[in-house]
Order: sequence, then C-alpha cells, then structure tokens
Amino acid sequence: MEVELKEPVETNHLPDSDEAPLLAAESESADAHVAANGTQSYLDNGFLERGSRDFELKEASRDVSATDLQGDDAPLLSKETLEQSSDSASSQRKASHDGLKSKGSLVKSSDTLQQMEAKYAAYVRKDTYGTLGLGQVSLLEKIMLCLAFITVVPFRLIVLVLILLAYYIICRFCTLFRAATSHGEGELQESYGHISGVRRAIIVQSGRFLTRSMLFVLGFYWIKESHRNHDVMRRLQLGLGDLDSDQVDERASSTPQNPGAIVSNHVSYLDILYHMSASFPSFVAKRSVAKLPFVGLISKCLGCIYVQRESKTSDFKGVSGVVTERLQAASSEQQAPLMLLFPEGTTTNGDYLLPFKTGAFLSPTPVSPVILKYPYRRFSPAWDTIAGTRHLFLLLCQVVNFLEVVRLPVYHPSTEEKLDPKLYASNVRTLMAAEGGLTMVNIGLPEKRVYHAALQELFSPVAETQENE
Repeated sequence: MEVELKEPVETNHLPDSDEAPLLAAESESADAHVAANGTQSYLDNGFLERGSRDFELKEASRDVSATDLQGDDAPLLSKETLEQSSDSASSQRKASHDGLKSKGSLVKSSDTLQQMEAKYAAYVRKDTYGTLGLGQVSLLEKIMLCLAFITVVPFRLIVLVLILLAYYIICRFCTLFRAATSHGEGELQESYGHISGVRRAIIVQSGRFLTRSMLFVLGFYWIKESHRNHDVMRRLQLGLGDLDSDQVDERASSTPQNPGAIVSNHVSYLDILYHMSASFPSFVAKRSVAKLPFVGLISKCLGCIYVQRESKTSDFKGVSGVVTERLQAASSEQQAPLMLLFPEGTTTNGDYLLPFKTGAFLSPTPVSPVILKYPYRRFSPAWDTIAGTRHLFLLLCQVVNFLEVVRLPVYHPSTEEKLDPKLYASNVRTLMAAEGGLTMVNIGLPEKRVYHAALQELFSPVAETQENE
C-alpha cells in the first residue's frame, strides 16, 4: 500500500521571524525581572498572562502536529485517541495555569498581611495562636488544649457562674426598698450608685473580693503592682533634670488631692475586673448592658453611665456632660465613686498607646493614671482582633495568667492644661507611655475595624477549612 507523503507541516506555530526576536527579548526580560524582583513582581507586571499564552500556543501546536501527522503511523491514531490527547493537554494547561495563579495569590496574601501588620501594629497578635487565634499550633499544644478543655475549663466555668450569682444576690438584697436614681431618659440611666451607709459598704467590699476571686479562678494568682513617686512623674511631666521633693509638694499643694477619675490603657475586658477589685469605680458602658440578666443590676450598683451615641434627645446631656459632672463630684466629695475611663476608646495588644479622647479631660480635675500589662508565655490575654468566644476559651485553657500594674501619682493639670483638654490628654498620654514603655501610635478604632474586616476576609478560607476538619 502506497502512502502519499506530503511536505512537513509547521508544528511550532510560532509567529513570523519579525516577531520571534521580540518574544525572545520578552523572555529574557521576564527572567531578569524575576531574578531582580521575585515572583510577586513578575506576576504583577503581566508576565503571567504572556507566559500562559505562550504555553497554550506550544501545547496547541503539539495538538495540530498530531492531527496533521501523515505516513505509516497515521492509521494508528484513531479519532478517540486524538480527542483524549487534546483533552489531556487542555487539562494540563488549566492545572498549570491555576497553579501559577494560586502561587501568585499566596505570595500576594503574604505581602498584604505583612503590610497590614506594619500599618496596624497596635492590633497584631504575637502569641502562639497567631492572627485571629487561627495560627497553626504544635501537636503538644493541641494535646494541652484538649486536656484543659476536659479538666480546667468546666471547673472554671462553674465557679465563675456561682460567683456571679452570689454577687447578684448580694446586690439584689442591698437594693431592696431602694429607688434607683435616673440621669435622663428614664430607666435606661438608672443607678444605685447613690446608696450609702452599710448597704454601700457591703456592695463595695463584697464586689472587690468577688471580682478578685474571679481573677484568681481565671489564673491570675499573683498580680504585681508597682508605684511611681512624685519625683519621677514631675521630671517627665515638666521636662526637668532634677527636682526636689519639697518643690514637688509645693507645686502640688495648691491643687486638690482627690482624683476625679482613674485613667487606664485598655488591653482586655479583664481590665474592668482588675479595677473593680482594686478601687471599685463606675465606668461608661453600652446601654444594652443595663438590660442584661444579672450583669445589668450589678452595673447599676456600680453607678455606670450608659451610652448610646446615636441618641441625642433634649433631656440627655450627652456622655461628656454626665462624665464631667461625675468627675467633679468624685474630686470634691469623699463618698462619691471614682470614674474609670479608657481614653483610647478601644483595646490594643498591650504594647502600644492610642491617641486619647478628650472626654476624660474636659473637667479640670486631677486624674490617677494606671498602666496595665499582661505578660504571657503561650496565649496573650489581650483582646485585640480575636473573636470573643475563642478568646474566652483559650483564656480558660491557660492554667496561669499574669498581670502587672504600674500606678502613677495623681496627675494635677497645670493652668494651660485646664484651659486646653487636648493638651491635658496629650501630656497624660506621653507620661503613661514613658512610664509604661509603650509606643505611641496615631491610629484608633476606625483603623482597627478596617484591619479586622481585612483579616476576616483574608482568613475566611482558613477558618472554613479548620471547621471542616
């Protein structure tokens, strides 16, 4: 059987000779670009599309060369074989292209995460469990979590609930036959902070003891406290090299000694438990807290100020007005409760200090600065960008937790600071950062929300994978 031989068919399907040097130059440029700037830069500059296009051209040429083959081997290539070969080549092209895109996405995600961590450093978790508490942990860590979940967590939860119920019963008993005062907008601003005498003593002393018991159950067996003297504070505040104690006392003697508020950095919801155990102050809370079972009555006994920023009715003085009144009362009246204020407005990872809001400094009353730190070995108690449920679970699983407190002397504002709340807030912030070794940054709650939303979007596939596993 004679087979007619045809002239060889071009199998490469490359462009004409005028375009070939251009492709060669682009290939050399791509290689040089990857060597100089890495894979991510190569992908970002469009070389991925050109590389995939050339790859597809070469694969297509192989398909065409197979179909155009003539000679003794032609009868051996059936139509089904050719279709299978073509499908296989297409699958390989798609897999290769998807692999390149996946590799590029991983590199890009890594770069994006590093950029966000540099920009929002005050909210970055650095403990064993990583960002959002979703980091990869060792097998030993997983075993320890399982053991703690079986043994430590149930015991702690039961004891914490019992303590909460006990204090609720005490507050309910001490408020019998007593009417709550209201500061605008009816029951949403009810407070039992005005109660005095034996009932008030029982509420305060039992509250301090039971909140310290809660911290003990949570693993804070020892709380290290340190105090700074007037000499250090005044040297930092006034920028002086040496200052005699007599001079300090003389400067401070003309101002009242009673602080109107405790000003603290904000790291975790545990901050409130510590301050309740130490000085039992009232604080600003969301209005929804007043309606919570058990906790609502306890917050009213503390004399909390309930906030709903969206509400600005005619009989509502606003947060600043109520806080200013309470600060002046606490500074001038011995029985009035102190206010606890977190001027940062949100929590950080404990290594940074955000800009202070001026609400705590509108009143020209002295303040008592307090710095809280949570040293850790595995899990950080800081509540920055981790979900509340996951944070509480990991906190309960950690057998021992640590808390360090630095108390600064009462800060008496100068004449200039009394007239300028922003200056007052800035100087107190500078002092606290210097004394606590904290880094001051110019970001706040809006940036935290942006960072948290970006992390949720970036790590959502990881979270879904872990849930499926």
